[in-house]
Order: sequence, then structure tokens, then C-alpha cells
Amino acid sequence: MYNFCQNEGIQRFFEGSPLFLRLPEILFQESLTEFKTYRLLITFEALMPENTIALLPEHVANQIAAGEVVQRPASVVKELLENAIDAGATHIRLLLKDAGKTLIQVIDNGKGMNPFDARMCFERHATSKISKTEDLFQLHTKGFRGEALASIAAIAQVELKTRHANDSLAQLVSIDGGKFIGQSECQAPLGTSFTVKNLFFNVPARRNFLKSDTVEQKHIIDEVERVAIPHANIHFTITSNGNEILNLPPGNLMQRLKSLLGSYIQKELVPIDETTSFVKVQGYVCLPNAATRSKREQYFFVNNRFVRNPFLNHAIYEAYKELISFQSHPKYFIFLELDPKDIDINIHPTKTEVKFTDDKTVYMLLVSSIKRALGKANAGPTLDFENEMSMDLPLKPGPNAFAAPSVNVNPNYNPFHSQTPQDSPLQKVNRQHWESMFEGFKQEVDTLPSPNQSAMEHLRQESLDFKVFQLNLKYLVTAYNGQVVIIDQQRAHERILYEHFLNAKPDTPIATQQLLFPEQLELSANDFQLVKSLLGEFKQLGFDVEVFGKNAIVVNGTPSDLEESNVKHLLEGILENFKLNTIDSKIEKRDNLCRAIARNSCIKYGKALESGEMKQLLNHLYACENPLYTAGGKVIMMELEAGEIEKFFKR
Repeated sequence: MYNFCQNEGIQRFFEGSPLFLRLPEILFQESLTEFKTYRLLITFEALMPENTIALLPEHVANQIAAGEVVQRPASVVKELLENAIDAGATHIRLLLKDAGKTLIQVIDNGKGMNPFDARMCFERHATSKISKTEDLFQLHTKGFRGEALASIAAIAQVELKTRHANDSLAQLVSIDGGKFIGQSECQAPLGTSFTVKNLFFNVPARRNFLKSDTVEQKHIIDEVERVAIPHANIHFTITSNGNEILNLPPGNLMQRLKSLLGSYIQKELVPIDETTSFVKVQGYVCLPNAATRSKREQYFFVNNRFVRNPFLNHAIYEAYKELISFQSHPKYFIFLELDPKDIDINIHPTKTEVKFTDDKTVYMLLVSSIKRALGKANAGPTLDFENEMSMDLPLKPGPNAFAAPSVNVNPNYNPFHSQTPQDSPLQKVNRQHWESMFEGFKQEVDTLPSPNQSAMEHLRQESLDFKVFQLNLKYLVTAYNGQVVIIDQQRAHERILYEHFLNAKPDTPIATQQLLFPEQLELSANDFQLVKSLLGEFKQLGFDVEVFGKNAIVVNGTPSDLEESNVKHLLEGILENFKLNTIDSKIEKRDNLCRAIARNSCIKYGKALESGEMKQLLNHLYACENPLYTAGGKVIMMELEAGEIEKFFKR
């Protein structure tokens, strides 16, 4: 038996075991005819029928393992693009059909593979990147586990064409759902072409979890950006359903960012370039006034690999502390370069998480580098690394000595006396006639219906002259039917606008106010594709938007009842809210767009309203179908019963 078994682990298992004598059948079969790879097949049912634990069939195990690496078409794109980069390609083409559900093809001009490698690359844990444990801490390539191609082949129909420079003919390998179909010679240029068809065709439950083509294509473009930004020297072209959506010629980092995001990005960024013995920090961060209300265009790369790290992200916000508002988010494209032994990327199958041997040092250097870059751009306090880190205090107080602050206290003050010497005439009047503050509310109660009549129906039937005042430039306070009502002015206006846009019909669209000077906007590839898919809805809701070249649109008009003057700011906010709503929940496209428009064009907190504006806002709110909640389910108003007020002051 030992003469035939080539696996030392199997030898040790059977040596000295009673199973060795009772084993009814041992079969060694070749899974690859070209290569002497043997597998042991044991019939556990025949040996021990009472056992309940058995080895999973190989194809089932491969499909389970594929779930860790391949979650959606974007996962396949990421793995194939990284393989092409590791192969030394200078031009990579990505072809998609139905957002990758039907077809994903990656063609590169890299070094290709010989016949042996072309077949072996689909075996699990077959890799050319590492051979021993120590190699994990000297990684300079994207992939190294040998899991990606095996996982992709297990849940799709894969065809590989590849030719090495030393070979005159290319190799064609076909695999169907993890089953090897065949390998033959063919004609093909130098490099590799991976074709992945019908993703998840043999796992229909996984396919049902995929989103719409628009959402899946967005994820694909996101992965392309994460690979293309750190490799600006490589030419990328992406085609979807026969239409070219991205063409990124080789260049420097800023040229690549302008190709992906638009030429406007150059005006918003300042460079970072700091080198220490432990880490090198390079890239760009945005000026404080270019911060946005959404977390977009935030990229971290460690040794040219895109990573997510909350610790590093916190360092960015620490550097922008007191430079941007609480709800603003900076844009950044930061590259960290470290010795591979100081980082660990082997902690997640997608390799987007990373650990550092000295994360505190990385944190502090990152904060200091960003502050220094902003200081050079006169956008924040500067840090001078040449000066000694000490406090610069004067040696002497000078001719004017410092005096200790003094506090004046009135020893005769008694808070329990009804009147004190400090009472001003105005304070006395306010306490004596405090009930006059509620005269307006009392009159309002008399004009509204009795408690047994629906106040809401009455309010909807006629326009009322509300007695209302503004509180903290945020809330509107009024009264009806013996109740004090506090209304959130921003949420109220958001609800009004939402129903206004939602009720627009194809035959009666929202009126459009043409702009005196049409505004041209450059968008990212994702936002451009999103706008193209929403052109019909935009037109019906009063936006006159047209496609104007590659990744650019022109806005000729906006809804006539919107006051937002900054068209660029308005449209960017609408697109961001639309994308966030798409991720968080499944909302119908037009409903989602109405929510996004209402959210970004409503009255904001801090705006002072005239008396007429407040009354009009309340009349429109009570005319809504649901004046109590926003479209997202947030409360618009709170009611305070008169009995609760009386109960409070009786304590």
C-alpha cells in the first residue's frame, strides 16, 4: 500500500490503526491525466454505517469556499484585474454584459502561461507567489493564496486563452462549474484572456441575491477605480454591453484621477509627500472647503493595494479637526508604503483589511503629514518638522504684569426672596404678566374645532392663520385644539417637497425654470451612468438635463419652485442620497429620486423664516397625505397636551 500512496499524511493516519485491516476498499484515481495527483476515496458508509460525519464532496466544498471570495460580479472583476497586473500587463481590457451576470472578460498583454500553468492555475491553493510561511511577510504581488480562479471556476463557465512568449501556440482551457472540460491548442496573441460566463449558474440561490444591473455595474466600476488609481501607468478600457464607459490612458496619478472623477478634482486637492524610516506617505487630500456631505472619493492604499482601515480613517478626520463641519467628510487619495514585514494582509479573503506592527506610529505620521500639507496650502495650521517641539513662551511678563482675575459676588443675594435688589423693572413686569405670553395660543384654540371634531380634517379643508413663532432657527411652535405643537422645519419642508414631486404625472410634469447660463458638470463614471439611467425621471420632475460628452452633462433648467442656486451642489447631493437609499433599502427608482430631491432642496436648519413663510409652511404641511413623518420615517412634529403643562407646573 505504501508503494502506491504518495501522501505522507495518509500513511501516518493508517499506520498502526485498526482501520488499516478493516478498510474494504482503497481507490487511488487520477483527477488530472497529465499530472500525477492522487486522491483517496473512502467509503465511510460501508466501513462504519453508524457514523454521521463525512467529507463533503469536492464540488460542494469548492462552491462553499467560493462564497468567501466571489460575492458578486465585482469580486470576479477585482481578482482578474489583479492577476493581469501581477502578470506585468500594460494594457487591460474589461468587457461586460448585463453588469457581469452574463459575461465578464478580461484581456491583458501580460507574460501569459505555459501549458502546465494554464491547467494548474485552476487548482485550489496552486500559486507561484509563495512556497513557505516566511513568504507571507515579503509579498509584493496582489494575489498569493491561489483561491481566486478555483473559486470562480466552481460557480461559472470559464474559458482561458493564454500564450507565453516562449510558445508558438496558445492554450485553451475550458471549465464548467468546477468540472474540467478539456485543454487544447489555439491561436491567440501574447498574454491572457479570461472569459467568465453565467456567474452562479449552478448556484441559483446566490444569483437571486444579486441586485439590479445598475447597482452591480456601480460595484464593478468601484473595483476598477480601486485597481486603476494606484496603477496609473497601465491603460484600462471598460466596455459594457458594447458601449465604452471608461478609457483610462496611462499617465501620472493626477491624470488618472482627472480621467476617473473629472478635471475639477485638481482644484480641490493638495499633495502629500512625507518620507520616514518606517513609512512613506504620498498622495492627495482635499482642501477643507471641498469636503462633502457624503463619504465618497476616500481611498487608502498600502503598498498599492486598496484597504479599509477605521484606524487610518480616524487619523484623517483628526487632521481635519476644527477645519470642517461635523457632518462634512474630506476627500483623500493616500498611499502608504511600508516594508512588507511590517504589515499583515492575510486576515481576510478579499485582502481589503490590513494590520500594522506599529499602528500608532502610522497614525501619528499620517496626521502630521496631512496637517503639514494643509498648512502649506494655507488651509490650516502648519507644522514645521524642523523646529523643536516645545512651547515658545516669553521669559518675562514685560512692563504690564499679569493680574489674577477677580470675581464680584453680592453677599445680599437670596434666590428664595420674591424680589431682590437685583431685579430690574423688566424682570418684574415679566413675572407679573407671564400669562400674556399665551394669549395668542388661547385665541388660536377658540378658532379651531372642538375636541370631538377631527382637527386634521379641518386643517386640510381650509387655510388657517396660524399663530406661530420660530425656536432656535430650527423648530416652529404653534397651537391648536388645546395642544402645543413643535414642528421640525426642515423635515416638514422635506415632506412637502416629496409629495409635490411624487404627485407629478407624465402628462403634467413639474414646470422648469431655464437657467440664464446652462451649467456643465463633470461626473465620475458611476454618477454619469446613474444620471443617464434617470434622464426620463429628471425631466418629469422639472430638471432639464442632457448628456454632454464623456462623463459630462449640461443642466439647462431646474424645477421652478426650487430655491437652490448652486446647481452643482444640488445635483451632487441628489445623486449621493439616491445611492445611499439604494444601498439601504429597495425603493422604486422614481420614489427614491423624489426623496433625494426633497432631502437636498428643503429648508435647512439655521434659516430664519418670516411670519408669512412659517404660516405657509404649516398650511402646506397639513395639506399633505402624511404630515407626521418624512418619507424615511422620521418624526416631523410633537404634540404637548395642555394637561401635561398643568401637571408640570403643579409639582
